[in-house]
Amino acid sequence: MTTTLQTPAPTEPVVTATRRRRPRTSPLTTVNPATRLLVLLVMSLFAVYFLVPVWWLVVSATKGQGELFSGNGFWFGDHFALVDNVQTLFRAQGGIYSRWLLNSLLYAVGGGIVSTLLASMCGYALAKFSFPGREAVFGTVLAAVLLPAPVLAIPLYLVFSYTGTVNTFWAVFIPSIVSPFGVYLSRIYAASSVPDQLIEAGRLDGAGEFRIFTIGVRLMAPAMVTIFLFQFVAIWTNFLLPSLMLADTSLQPVTVGLVSWRELQGYPISYTTVVTGALVSVIPVVAMFLSLQSFWSKGLATGAVK
Repeated sequence: MTTTLQTPAPTEPVVTATRRRRPRTSPLTTVNPATRLLVLLVMSLFAVYFLVPVWWLVVSATKGQGELFSGNGFWFGDHFALVDNVQTLFRAQGGIYSRWLLNSLLYAVGGGIVSTLLASMCGYALAKFSFPGREAVFGTVLAAVLLPAPVLAIPLYLVFSYTGTVNTFWAVFIPSIVSPFGVYLSRIYAASSVPDQLIEAGRLDGAGEFRIFTIGVRLMAPAMVTIFLFQFVAIWTNFLLPSLMLADTSLQPVTVGLVSWRELQGYPISYTTVVTGALVSVIPVVAMFLSLQSFWSKGLATGAVK
């Protein structure tokens, strides 16, 4: 019996085609240079427009009383008097400026926290619960976002005057806890960040709706920080509502107090003291923006995409 050995067929070399990856190009490289230059010029003009008043405020707060209206308004004076101006500011009229700052913090921080909680609850309910009239409620919220706040100042004054709460803390605090924009942003963010599977799993495990909501709040943290920041700035810079509601000087926020000093025409409170007070009042807003920057930018981007 003869055995025949079969020689294996020669294997052909496998040719592997190497794909050349196209280098990723930045979106800016595909834009016409003239267009980029125009956009840069426009943005620079806007930056100068917004930063020049801030620069004037900082420079003016460092000048003495006799240097505010003399010399170059956009450069420092001969003497750096910022420390003296701040001391004069907090001693003026028995230290009423400290009271105004405390009132602004109470209105802004307290109203921002309560407004954020209420807006997140409403937005979560509109996004995750089905009930009759849900779209009508959301449409009403959108209409309220487009409604200017000064339009509601006189009706709010009439309502609080009828209830006898004018010239009280609640006359400014209660309107501050309503944020239609916060409800809108919470609804958009809850719909995209809180999965329905998480809610169903919680219900199957026997968790209550409030317990499930507390879990979803952790996922909605960027949107909640954004709502708080926007509401904080809106309450802090609000002037019309507290000026209508409050006649007691000890209840007024810093915005109304500084305007009342400005109306004294420089006596007995100097213009330098008013300018220094304006500079100090900006510091909490800037500090809040810088400390919460990483959170509110995410929430704002999500709302813009949606």
